[in-house]
Parts: sequence; structure tokens; C-alpha cells
Amino acid sequence: MYQVLAYIKFLLSATNQHGVHSPFVYNFVTKCLYDKKKYTAYKTLNNYRKILKNSKIELEITDLGEGSKVLNSTQRKVSDMVKASSSSKKESKLLFRLSQYFNFNTILELGTSLGMGTYALALANQSSVITTIEGCPNTSAFAKSKLDDLDIKNIHFKVGSFAERIQKLKDENYDFIYFDGHHNKNATIQYFEAFLPKIHNDTVFLFDDIYWSKGMTEAWEYIKNHESVKVTVDCFHLGIVFFRREQAKEHFKIRL
Repeated sequence: MYQVLAYIKFLLSATNQHGVHSPFVYNFVTKCLYDKKKYTAYKTLNNYRKILKNSKIELEITDLGEGSKVLNSTQRKVSDMVKASSSSKKESKLLFRLSQYFNFNTILELGTSLGMGTYALALANQSSVITTIEGCPNTSAFAKSKLDDLDIKNIHFKVGSFAERIQKLKDENYDFIYFDGHHNKNATIQYFEAFLPKIHNDTVFLFDDIYWSKGMTEAWEYIKNHESVKVTVDCFHLGIVFFRREQAKEHFKIRL
């Protein structure tokens, strides 16, 4: 019910490119978010989704986050997981466009799941270096095996809690960080602040499920108002954060 009411409020206040007056954000909305080109990578991603949906494998899940609103059992079919907890078709395409538009080189993903989003990022820029962290060893191993089969070479898989793994990361900064796991207010704020020393002027943060719960929305509001953040784009399911010092502080709600 919280998500339904939040979505109604979002629709009443959201706009499209015509409500955007910042040249940077206008170009981002029109050339990336609203890019209608049918990339060949979309078919590749859809084929991978079909592989997952047709899988007969069941995984024993270790869930270190808030869990799933749909799947309660620790023994989960991959075919069910791809429907409930993996990046949707729309999100996978958006991840591909984001990485291609900004030409990210150093990428960090918190929450590998079945590798749907990871694969999208890898296809967008095959010279990029992607580190993806997953709390469940079995899920990570499954995703790695599938992407290895597809000869994807630019992904480094890490297993463990985000808090533990973040301390061991060696990269000085990242072009893009995708926060897609541990849907909890305090944890989200903690991870956001932990990565502030690793940003540069053009770093982009992407937060998944910012209206997943009241707590996640409160975390999103905290992030929006943080002094280091200049521009945010709220697409309801996803929240995008920019740190560009040359930008005036503005917040946008964009319908996708």
C-alpha cells in the first residue's frame, strides 16, 4: 500500500523533458532516459533473461539484506528469482544506456543477484572494469558461471557483506556505483557516505527501489539533501545522483 500511494504522489508531481530547464539534465533525459533506439544489446540481454527463466536450478539463498517481498523461502528457483529479484527488462535497458551515455570505466555494483544488471553494464562498455558484490555465495557463483559461459571478461565477482567488502576495495574512485541490495534506510545511508571519498566530479550513483519502504524513501530524502549532492533524478523505481560542482542544486522527478 505504501508503494501504491507513493506512486500516485510521484505521478502527480513528475514531469518529462519539457519540465527540465538544466541543459545537462535535459540532454540526459532526452538522449539517455528517453533514447528509443533499439540496440542489439537489448536482444542479447533478453536472450540471457530467457536462459534464466528456463533454468531448472534451485539455489540455497543467504540473504543479508531486507529480503524479498515475493520470495520467502531460502530455497529458490532461478526461474522465480529472475521475475522477483533481478533487474527488470526496463531497468536492464536503462543500465545499458546509462553506461553507454556516460562511458563509465570503473563501475561498482552492490547486489549482483543473477547478473542481469551486471551483464547490461558489461555490454555497454567492454573495456570497463566492473566489480560486483553479492552477499549470497550460491547466487554469485551461479551468475559468474553463466556470464563466464557468455565469455564476459570485464567483471570481478566478490562475495560477502557489503560492509565487509567495501573496506577491502582498492579503487581510488568510481565513475558509477549501483546500489541494488540491502533495502534498509540506515544501511543505504551508511553505504552512500562510505563511498563519498571515492567519487569525482562526474561520478554517478544509482539507487534501486527508493520507494521500496518508508525507510528507503527517507534514505533517499537524506541523500538528496546532502551537501555533496548537486542534482538528483527520481524515476520512482530508481534514483540517480550527480555530484557535478558546476550545477545548481536541483531535484527532478521524471516519468519513464
